[in-house]
Amino acid sequence: MPASPSPHERVSVAETNNGKPKLSHAAPEDGDLVEAPAKIPVPDDVAEAVRTLIRWTGDDPDREGLLDTPARVARAWKEYTRGYGEDPAHHLSRTFEEVGGYDEIVLLKDIPFQSHCEHHMAPIIGKAAIAYLPRDRVVGISKLARVLHGFARRLQVQERLTAQVADCVWEHLQPKGVAVIIEASHACMSARGVNTPGVMMTTSRMMGTFRSDERSRREVLALMGY
Repeated sequence: MPASPSPHERVSVAETNNGKPKLSHAAPEDGDLVEAPAKIPVPDDVAEAVRTLIRWTGDDPDREGLLDTPARVARAWKEYTRGYGEDPAHHLSRTFEEVGGYDEIVLLKDIPFQSHCEHHMAPIIGKAAIAYLPRDRVVGISKLARVLHGFARRLQVQERLTAQVADCVWEHLQPKGVAVIIEASHACMSARGVNTPGVMMTTSRMMGTFRSDERSRREVLALMGY
């Protein structure tokens, strides 16, 4: 196996006006049978925590419209954060070497995702572009999106999400270069606090040749649309 090059990594951030979980080895693939949210058991203390929050906001958790809300909220959050139950790197465990000598950039862009910020637990909604320059292995095209979703379905900050996706691809595919750019809107900014909708936050991480070689960096950024 070839040695992994130095990553020369960096996270950059720009704004424009436009507890450790137990991991399962394998995450559900599309079409796999998973437990329906309505069947997920809700512990009494979790339901009571939601009831307490409802009371604290000034409403009555015992009124008709809110009777089933604690269980619904609990199950929704179990869905939102199901990434804690998987190891995103598992999706990169199966690779292919028979690629007909292909040694150019592999890019998946405009990947929609949803997450929640760890500061206010408010939604983060955005899109990502993930690229790598293969050394001798590639993965199925859906796997890059699965890695993104595995990390996004947790309480996150966008900077860390960007780094986790890039680092995962770098470590497990050992490519010549990795580039990840994420653009997202944050409800903690658009729906509260400064109350400024329409603002997009952009984060990027360049590793390997995309970090050290200006020509390679320009090429991948152009393919990504930047």
